[in-house]
Order: sequence, then C-alpha cells, then structure tokens
Amino acid sequence: MAHTSGEIIALIPAYNEARYIADVVTRTLVHVPVVVIDDGSSDGTGAAAALAGAKVIAHKLNQGKGKALNTGFDYACQRGVDAAITLDADGQHDPDEIPLFIKAFRAGKGDIIIGQRTFAEMPAKSQFGNRAGTWLLGKAMGQPVPDNQSGYRLLSRKVMAAIRPTSTRFEAEVEILLRAQMAGFRLAWVPIQTIYNDKKSHFRPIHDSALFLKMVWRIWRARIRGKFD
Repeated sequence: MAHTSGEIIALIPAYNEARYIADVVTRTLVHVPVVVIDDGSSDGTGAAAALAGAKVIAHKLNQGKGKALNTGFDYACQRGVDAAITLDADGQHDPDEIPLFIKAFRAGKGDIIIGQRTFAEMPAKSQFGNRAGTWLLGKAMGQPVPDNQSGYRLLSRKVMAAIRPTSTRFEAEVEILLRAQMAGFRLAWVPIQTIYNDKKSHFRPIHDSALFLKMVWRIWRARIRGKFD
C-alpha cells in the first residue's frame, strides 16, 4: 500500500556531537525538517544544532539512545507526521540519501525502511561484529536481516506510536526491529553508503556486545513464546 504525501521529519539523537552536528543538520534540512534530541550533552551540541536550524529537545541528563529515540517518537506522533527518519549525529550517514528512504516508503515497500551498509567496506574490526550480529539476529527473528545495527532508518507514524524500546543503548535499535516484526509491521531495506570517520565511538565492545547477545536471546525466546518481555 502506497503512502500519502504528509510530512516527514528527521530525528537526530545526539550526545556530545558539537563537532559534527551543525553540518549534519544543515545537510539534512535540504530534504526535511530536523529535530535534534540532545541527550544531556555538555559540549554545546544543542546550541550548535539550534544555530544550524534544528528544533532541539533537550534531556537534562544523558539517558541513552533508546530514551532519546522514544522522546523523538513522542514528538513526531504529536506533530502528526507520516514518518520520521532517524540518522546519526556524527556524520556517518549521508543526508543526501534521505530521498531513497522516502521513495521506498511512499511506494509502500515497508513500515520501517532500514539503510543497508556494505560490510566489506567497513574496518576489519567492525566487519566481523556486524556480520556475526546480523547472522545471529536473522536466525533469532526467523527472517533475513541484512543490517541490524544501522541507525539510518525511516519509521512510519504507526510504528512510532506502537513501538517503545526499553533498552537504553545501541541494542534499542535491534529491539525496535523485533517489536515491529511481532506487531505485524513490514521491514524493508535500501542500500546506503558505508561511512567511517575519525570519531571515537561510544560503543563499548565487551559491555555492548553482551547486551546485544542478551537481546538476541530475548528475541529468540519471544518468537517461541509469541511475547516480548
């Protein structure tokens, strides 16, 4: 089913990204209105985003990406948008690819459109984790999942109204996919560039990998029981 031409906005969760945020906002505004969720930054991220033209919603304390996404989803639903596009604040997503997501959504390809990166173009240390994670998640969900950790995605208003991740860190994006699948929403993918810069990642390999594996186990159990908890 094709979707009508109502408003689509961008939601950008950001934590201490003052170095990159203005450029990301400026380039995204070429395509859609921008809302930055400043998740307790201490480096002026919110001010830089506002000066670049974004609407800024600020958390007083850092609460994690899952909470920032929920704040953005609440705002988008209240605004009555057709959909929202989430992208990272650190410049590792190309805003000029936004039309790819909108085209797929308007054509009725899915309720969540996910940006699919090319793992072969990633640094070696990232390749293994992403390939293994994608394989594990696909097995747990019972359907192919070409890219499970991509934060570049479009979500319809119905998805945002129905799905609220309880995870606070990177595994929140995986949880969203599982909750959406179990609620009957359709997932689709569009190819995007694989971009890496010199930014130090907030990802903590041992801690966050353990959280991811725990999430995969919860997904496997949920699919067997028909209930996610």
